[in-house]
Amino acid sequence: MRSALHAAVLAVTLLTLAVSEATGQERRVPASEPSRPDSLIVYLLDPLLVEGRIDDLVGLASTASEGFVGSRDLLLRPLTREGELLETVPGMIVTQHSGSGKSNQMYVRGFNLDHGTDFSTRLEGMPLNLPTHAHGQGYTDLNFLIPELVDHVEYALGNYYPEIGDFGSAGGAHIRLRRSLAKPLFVLASGEGGFRRVVGAASRPIGSRGALMAAGEARRYDGPWEKPEDARKLSGALRYTWQGETSNISLLALGYDNSWQASDQIPRRAVEAGTVGRYGQVDPTLGGDSQRYSLSGAWTRSTGRSSQRIEAYAVRYGLDLFSNFTYLLDDPEGGDQFRQRDDGRLTLGLHLAHLRPLGSRARPHSMEVGADVRRDVANLTLSRTRLRTPTETVRADVVTQWSGGGYARLESRWSRKLRSTLGLRADAYRFEVGSDRPSNSGISSSAIVSPKASFAWAPHARAELYASAGLGFHSNDARGTVTTVDPVTETAVEPVDPLVRSEGAEVGMRATPTDGLRITAAIWGVDLDSELLFVGDAGTTEASAPSRRIGVTLTSFTRLPLSLTADADVSLTRARFRGAASEGARIPGAVESVVAAGLGREPENDGAAWSLRLRRLGAYPLVVDDSQRSRASTLVHVNIGYKVGSARITLSVLNLLDSEQADVEYFYRSRLPGEALAGLADVHFHPAEPRQLRVSLAWGTSGG
Repeated sequence: MRSALHAAVLAVTLLTLAVSEATGQERRVPASEPSRPDSLIVYLLDPLLVEGRIDDLVGLASTASEGFVGSRDLLLRPLTREGELLETVPGMIVTQHSGSGKSNQMYVRGFNLDHGTDFSTRLEGMPLNLPTHAHGQGYTDLNFLIPELVDHVEYALGNYYPEIGDFGSAGGAHIRLRRSLAKPLFVLASGEGGFRRVVGAASRPIGSRGALMAAGEARRYDGPWEKPEDARKLSGALRYTWQGETSNISLLALGYDNSWQASDQIPRRAVEAGTVGRYGQVDPTLGGDSQRYSLSGAWTRSTGRSSQRIEAYAVRYGLDLFSNFTYLLDDPEGGDQFRQRDDGRLTLGLHLAHLRPLGSRARPHSMEVGADVRRDVANLTLSRTRLRTPTETVRADVVTQWSGGGYARLESRWSRKLRSTLGLRADAYRFEVGSDRPSNSGISSSAIVSPKASFAWAPHARAELYASAGLGFHSNDARGTVTTVDPVTETAVEPVDPLVRSEGAEVGMRATPTDGLRITAAIWGVDLDSELLFVGDAGTTEASAPSRRIGVTLTSFTRLPLSLTADADVSLTRARFRGAASEGARIPGAVESVVAAGLGREPENDGAAWSLRLRRLGAYPLVVDDSQRSRASTLVHVNIGYKVGSARITLSVLNLLDSEQADVEYFYRSRLPGEALAGLADVHFHPAEPRQLRVSLAWGTSGG
């Protein structure tokens, strides 16, 4: 499979060159593609199509916490990893605590999302969160993305949106890819740590209304680690689109294969004692490989009386992961290494939506109704290993999970100043678990109904006030809903609730004081019926007490003269367990402050292009009594480049200040060689990578 994908990437690169030579000229941009930054074209049931950052949504958005970031501004961002595309979401932090092929660690609105729980992420209609995953519930891996193909990111924070279901308590993001390219694209990049990257992409018309786009990426990286990461990524994409008078069709095929040696978190005591280097490993035999292949299609029909949309997808996914967080604590002789395998998961899904106008011209309304159905079949194995050799199977399960949801959304404009959005969502789940231990096999089911409401009032043509509230949920691991015996301790346990309720509310404002300046502010709160906590000595999560988060988020974006842009986001959060004593009410991993800011220049024609970005992750509690806290970290990245015609050369300096920061920190008990059998409780951290230089040469549409 890997060699086939390698051949596909090579074929795409050759296709890029062939198309370039065959056309010899730029393809005329269809009317459906934006022709200038911040252009805004609204299609019923289609996304907003943007090149720049759109925050001037007065009269359009239902809350203060919605936004769109287009390719023009995504291009300016220095990226150390693909998942950082989600850092365009206000208050979102994307980090890593293991090898670069593993899903990122994510934080937003005071949630330690682990690898995606409580934040819904989709790509072209396909949900990316994986339920009942071998490593973590809601596991969201964005490493398969080719960043140059991302057209824009749509985000919506909070649980007030009826189209967002499972994993949406903190909000969600929808990543949209380009449908075609005005010119072929080629990127060649090289940098420190063995960084090598090549991207090729091209599109050409098919008939008078169709377009075919192909793209491929090959990436290799060792990093600063004492044992090279040896990450090898291959990604490919093939997309066909057809645009008719009243309907359009899109077919998208994606392929991804990655392997890596892991650099998991390390104990601070070992680094301070000099027994482990800052970029060393306690267990040098960790790592994994992952694959993802998908085929999806979408059909949209829009007339003057109604619109319909049908989206279908099929995904084949696999992960084989070796980890060791506690070293020699559980097994002083053989070590605590374990293997999590998600073997050949098959996901099938369908989304239907219908939108039609209602009411009169004086008081227009629109009603959207939709339905989703999804089926996941996963073969999951948790094993104890030594030097990647299995020694004992902890549990093995075959899981079939069905989910279905329906929603309705009524948008009403009562006057020139007052709008409302009322929504209702209902979801049902069925879990079928076949375990190697009969007592942990079984079938469970559950259903939940989630009403939502938002109101908008515009006291001025350039400002709007919002009030929103809603109920949401996240599903729990299917195995936990039927498990009656702990496979490690052999003790009886109670099954967990299949679905966990969340309640959220928000008041906010959006203003455009001048044509180039956009400001939003939101005061929000969210309650969870059950919190998920990271358990370091097991490498898993477990349910705990109910929780409450309240916070404020401020965002601003402005376009300045001389093709300059500036943005700044500030997010502050207070997170506590409900019903706990004040001295033990902190939620470990609940980030309390995030600051992100950037200044950049993207010329309309030839000239210098540059970007300077700052990201500060504030300190947060590591234990419930707040006696152990993480250290705040600040990273600064810069891009400096020059654009001539379709060509661009860029120097990226990552971690410009060469700060010794931590990507992520945990506090738990582990044992190193020679320590007492009980081990030691300590901070374990994954270091941010040191200053690195990377140079890229790009030709084609990535040049702007």
